[in-house]
Amino acid sequence: MTTLATAPQGGFGGALARTLSDGGTITWRNLMNIRRNPELLLSATVQPIMFVLLFAYVFGGSIGDDPVAYRDFLMGGIFVQTVAFNSAFTVIGMANDLQKGIIDRFRSLPMSNSAVLLGRTLSDLAVTTLGLLVMSLCGLLIGWRIRGSVTDAVLAYLMLLLFAFAMAWVGSLIALISGSVEVAQSAGFIWIFPVTFISTVFVAADRLPGPLQVFAEWNPISALSDSVRSLFGNHQLLPPTDAWPQQNPTLYALISCVVLIAVFMPLAVSKYRKVAAK
Repeated sequence: MTTLATAPQGGFGGALARTLSDGGTITWRNLMNIRRNPELLLSATVQPIMFVLLFAYVFGGSIGDDPVAYRDFLMGGIFVQTVAFNSAFTVIGMANDLQKGIIDRFRSLPMSNSAVLLGRTLSDLAVTTLGLLVMSLCGLLIGWRIRGSVTDAVLAYLMLLLFAFAMAWVGSLIALISGSVEVAQSAGFIWIFPVTFISTVFVAADRLPGPLQVFAEWNPISALSDSVRSLFGNHQLLPPTDAWPQQNPTLYALISCVVLIAVFMPLAVSKYRKVAAK
């Protein structure tokens, strides 16, 4: 394993360089842990395939008027759902390190406090990247295609990774608050299900009743789903509603990601310092 930075460095630039260096070391450590325990990748690879096949072939005929067009519509939403669900990796991974005392060992080393969280979020981002690759291949097998430009497709994947990074910081804070792996497992999933399903991941906003439609229209997951579909050039079940996020999904999704990072990153770092100081 790469040695953690030990030499003191002055100024903001030096502190940032040290955090990035230490964060890279923690990232490598987490990835090596996955290499030794490959079963950790099952949820990131098998679960997305399961959702794609279930909704494309089992529920697709009931939800969408045209099963083929619905599969095209479905993939953008499944990409976003998978990215959101993968925040649970961060929750469980961080809670596991806390419970096993790994954080206490890190605390005894001359390293940046932020590096542990940065390493966790970056390693989970790598896992998410693998999940997106597996899902893309699965989508191609069921008839999904990227019909937009290469530039737009690259932007769509970058948007998904930015959202994954933002969700990883949300997961870090949940893990630090939970206090145990058992609590973290429940806390990491229980809130993401309603937020994901009350959105345009599986159906258009117009098909949801009253208050649920309003929630779906302003749900960042809806905006990202619609943005990804648009960038991939995929089919939309219905025209967007008049709500501003529906009319400007890419911009709203970017704003949501920036806000999530700006809010949850400092909160997670602050909570980590309190936990590590105990």
